[in-house]
Amino acid sequence: MRTAAISRETRETKITLELNIDGSGAREICTGVGFFDHMLELFAVHAGVDLTVSCKGDTQVDFHHSVEDVGICLGQAFKEALGDKKGIARFADRVVPMDECCAQVALDISGRPYLNFRAKLAGKIGEFDAELVEEFWRAFAFNAGVNLYIDLLAGGNMHHEAECIFKGVAKCVQDAVRIVSDSVPSSKGVL
Repeated sequence: MRTAAISRETRETKITLELNIDGSGAREICTGVGFFDHMLELFAVHAGVDLTVSCKGDTQVDFHHSVEDVGICLGQAFKEALGDKKGIARFADRVVPMDECCAQVALDISGRPYLNFRAKLAGKIGEFDAELVEEFWRAFAFNAGVNLYIDLLAGGNMHHEAECIFKGVAKCVQDAVRIVSDSVPSSKGVL
């Protein structure tokens, strides 16, 4: 089983996170940020991973610390659960629509962190600052050690924009972590 458990405590947040890459989409998520919980839930479902997240953060300040720190923890758990990455597909790309919106996502589980985020999410989705979508994926990519490209091809409703991005990354994760061989997918022999 490819699993990991991460705990992180700072003056701003206290987080416990459990990830099972070979799960079924089971999830138990409570971050104190309703819209973010919704995005993490659909990420778990569409990636086919089991995800448990508990976050107590300084939401009286704003949601930034909670969202970013959960991204850090999810990235760390992803990296730990994959171990030496033996046999994984490694690469994935998807185009995912959500009504009037559409996101194109590409992922390389390379061991090298990079985020290219081409979406102008600004304003509020309920009480959630839409710009935190980028902050979350940056924290995830840099802590997971992955190349992640996100391009919002068509936009409209910001809820739908965020949702197609989270679903697009989820489907790429599902595709890229599949076991397809018995070797590390690199000409170097290591990722």
